[in-house]
This record gives sequence, C-alpha cells and structure tokens, in this order.
Amino acid sequence: MGVDIAPADAGWTYSGLRVVTLGPGEETSVETGDAETLVLPLAGSCRVTVTIPGEAAVMFGLDGRADVFSRVTDFAYAPRDATVTVSSRDGGRFALPSARCERRLPPRYGPAEEVPVELRGAGQASRQVNNFCTPEAFEADRLIACEVLTPGGNWSSYPPHKHDEPTATESVLEEIYYFEVADGPDGRRGMGYQRVYGTAERPIDVLEEVRTGDVVLIPHGWHGPSMAAPGYDLYYLNVMAGPGDERAWRICDDPAHAWVRGTWEGSPTDARLPMSSAAGRERDR
Repeated sequence: MGVDIAPADAGWTYSGLRVVTLGPGEETSVETGDAETLVLPLAGSCRVTVTIPGEAAVMFGLDGRADVFSRVTDFAYAPRDATVTVSSRDGGRFALPSARCERRLPPRYGPAEEVPVELRGAGQASRQVNNFCTPEAFEADRLIACEVLTPGGNWSSYPPHKHDEPTATESVLEEIYYFEVADGPDGRRGMGYQRVYGTAERPIDVLEEVRTGDVVLIPHGWHGPSMAAPGYDLYYLNVMAGPGDERAWRICDDPAHAWVRGTWEGSPTDARLPMSSAAGRERDR
C-alpha cells in the first residue's frame, strides 16, 4: 500500500484516498464501507470487480494509461457497502479516491472519451483540467474529483482560493491533493511546490516541495498556487467532499489576488496545452 488516507487519519469527516501499486497479475481487495469509491489508473491497466452482498458481481476492464501525462483514462465507480477487487494486467499504480456518503448508487464505468477536458487560465497560469468526476460530468453522492496537468514553469490553483464556508459563493469541501511530477530528460526526479495559507480566524501555513507520491491535505484556508518547476510538468489529483446537501464546487478567490483572473481575457492559453486527451499524448500525434 502506498498512500492510505482515511477521513479519520486526516482529522476530518468525508474525503479519503488510497494509492496502490500492483505487480503484473497481482490484485488487491478493498471494502468501501460507508464511502463511495473510484478506481482511477495512474499507470497501467486493470480489471475491477465490484461485489455487493446479495447481488451479482459487476466487472469492468480499464484500459488505463502508461502514466498520468500520456492520456485521459477511463475509470470505475463503486458504491458504498461493496467489495472492490483491482486486478492488474501488467503492473501499475491505481488511485482510489473516496467520500463517505449516504446513498448507494449502482456500479458504473466512466469512459475516457466522455471525460470533459477543460483549459483554464492563460499564459503562465494555463493548465488542463480533466473533469472526470465533477458534478456536471459524473453522478455521485458526495465525491468530487478531477485531475490537473500543469506544464513546467506554470502555476495552477491560481489565484489562491478557498471553499470552507457555507455561503452562496462557497461550498464546504475537505480536499486532498495527490501529486506526480514528470522526470527530467536525464531521468532525474522532478519537483513542484504547493502553498496553503489561512485566515486570522483559522490559521494554516504550508509551503511544501512535492514530488511523485506526495500528498497535501487542505482542511480549510486559501490554497494555491500549485507551482510546476521549469522543466518538470506537474500532475495532481484533487479529491473533495463535504457536508452540504448539494454536491457542488463553489470557491472564493483570495481578494488580494482575484484581480489576476481578469488579466486572462484575450490572452492566449499556453501552446503546450492540451497535454493529453482520451486519444493519447497531444505532443506525440
């Protein structure tokens, strides 16, 4: 087991994440308990079997990808109160984002071709967002998840924003950032940085170097930027869930930096984007 964060481990209530590494032909089984759970290939392909007591098992084949930068991947959804078995084909890494929930929805397959790919920002604030499990893209009870690809030298999660108050413009969401960083041309490990800071009422102060496999937890506060060091493309998986009756991602920009968003109008998106699609890596086609 690599990353293994249950809500209790994080000191909160809803959001969780496991990342498992399997060798060729290996498999692992996970009890979802009271949490809906996704299986998202980070590297490699797999078979996912979802077993619910009293029902026939459901099986999905996930084609996956060589790595997080190579293509948008397909994924599988498993409800609460189920057993999920992930069987690797040739070995790989698989993320299992989760959220404690009330409703039990049916197991489902998410095709890569149906994942909305969004380009946000402009210039050095350009990034690609794969909205595979956002409220508009895929039905879930509480879980919200997306992937962000940031070309080397760019900033994402910018302007800094937060979602920790129940208002008309914010949803209360606990958030996990899971990072992977592309290697340099000589195979040396890449790096990036993540900033999190709070308010006077709820202080938090984080500025961390991140490398592949690292996680930053955001219980509250402004978060961003996520900084991709020049020469190293940055990937992160966002996992969010919260107590609201509505499954929604509403954010509030830090007023000190919100003006930056207004500078994007009419400015070009970084020409290196999109980095990938369901068909594969853009630069290779």
